[in-house]
Amino acid sequence: MKKILIINGPNLNMLGVREPEIYGNQTLNDIEKLCLNKASTLDFEIDFRQSNHEGQIIDWIQESKDVFDALVINAAAYTHTSIAIHDALKLLDCPIIEVHLSNPEEREEFRHISYIKPVSSAVIAGHGAEGYEMALDKLSELLQ
Repeated sequence: MKKILIINGPNLNMLGVREPEIYGNQTLNDIEKLCLNKASTLDFEIDFRQSNHEGQIIDWIQESKDVFDALVINAAAYTHTSIAIHDALKLLDCPIIEVHLSNPEEREEFRHISYIKPVSSAVIAGHGAEGYEMALDKLSELLQ
């Protein structure tokens, strides 16, 4: 069974409340359930986490080295600002999928920059919660 770490960044704990016209009505708990259901069909074990703190996210990435087979990350606003998360992800020798509920390329110009993309195996954006399921499908391909 492959072990997958899913990291969610700042403000994603407010899904369902925060700007539903952009992010939808599903909560992060709803997305976690989607991921767990999808993972069971792919023979994946999921560890699903969220933090509003950059340092915590970096610690989780560092601790995941040689423990997890792949990583899915929705770094949220840190996508566009965190060279530190970029550098931590470079430590990993496993597939990394960047996920976004909305499509940053269709939003404000400052969201067009991703420090995650250069270290990612794939980017899935603009598919809402389904993007997480798509990321797990992509990992299934990459881990074969």
